[in-house]
Amino acid sequence: MKDISILKDNNVDLDKSLELFGDMKSYEETLIDFLNSISEKLNELLKSKESSDMNSYAVYAHSIKSDARYLGFTSLVDIAYENEMAGKNNDFSFVFSNYDKLEKETKKYIEIAKQYLNSSSDDSKKEKILIVDDSMLIRNLIGKAISNEFAILNAEDGNKAVEIIKKNPNIYGIMLDLFMPNFNGFDVLNYLKENNYKIPVAVITGDDTKETIDKAFRYNIVDVLNKPFNEENIKKILESFKNYN
Repeated sequence: MKDISILKDNNVDLDKSLELFGDMKSYEETLIDFLNSISEKLNELLKSKESSDMNSYAVYAHSIKSDARYLGFTSLVDIAYENEMAGKNNDFSFVFSNYDKLEKETKKYIEIAKQYLNSSSDDSKKEKILIVDDSMLIRNLIGKAISNEFAILNAEDGNKAVEIIKKNPNIYGIMLDLFMPNFNGFDVLNYLKENNYKIPVAVITGDDTKETIDKAFRYNIVDVLNKPFNEENIKKILESFKNYN
């Protein structure tokens, strides 16, 4: 059995989806179909936008919305619906301003689906590490290096990180990017401090200036993972977590 907490921790409305599918086997088969078809849909969506073919744009946004609704990807449903209606209304301004948001949200759920399908029930017995970075590449790189030993939780921004922390107060450790849009790493550090969380945090940053590092160490962090990094650097962070715990 796969680790259902990966879906629930990422706000997938699994209960509602199972009312339709009946069992996890059917849900997982549909999830695989989604992964097999979504790249083509995103490609066609982009072509439609670039050619200003709003009718086709609406069709592909609708298809993504339908997939998301069946699979319980609630936030993607709302964004895809807005884009679908904009296409139907020939609202070029909305489409060109919001396409990136739809693409990003879709790719987020692609990552969640892959993570779930590659998981096992053994993951629920592992200590959890939260990786917070707006770069999917960075999250995947770190996750791949430590997934044999730890269960991985992913957040693409600080707001999502806080949601996950609230649901998982006993996280083993957090790898936290400092500079992200909106709610950044320092905001997350403030949240942890103000709410008295005792979770070891290693910050991820490409800015190794004294000012930034000194500011980070004013919080209860255990280490710094400087970009670019390698697997050996990641293992050093795990040792810092171990020594803290």
